[in-house]
Amino acid sequence: MWTPISLIELEEWISRGESKLEGEPLNFWNLIKIVPQKWQEKEYGKEAGGFWVVAIFGNAVVFYNDIEDGFNISPYAAYGQISEYAL
Repeated sequence: MWTPISLIELEEWISRGESKLEGEPLNFWNLIKIVPQKWQEKEYGKEAGGFWVVAIFGNAVVFYNDIEDGFNISPYAAYGQISEYAL
């Protein structure tokens, strides 16, 4: 069984990534990032109460995938619900 990432650990990951950005990538990140929120995902997200979503753009979200230990992009149709699990 995997262990979900804590909000503090997630914020450290984000901070490290942000420190490497500059120019247009940083501007884009600043436009799409949100305060991390747990969103539901029906296939794998139940065990830890969902996944941390860290950015929204269009009909997609960037979330931290605790299972694969990295960030992923997935579509969403309803706010708070990741439509499909992505690796």
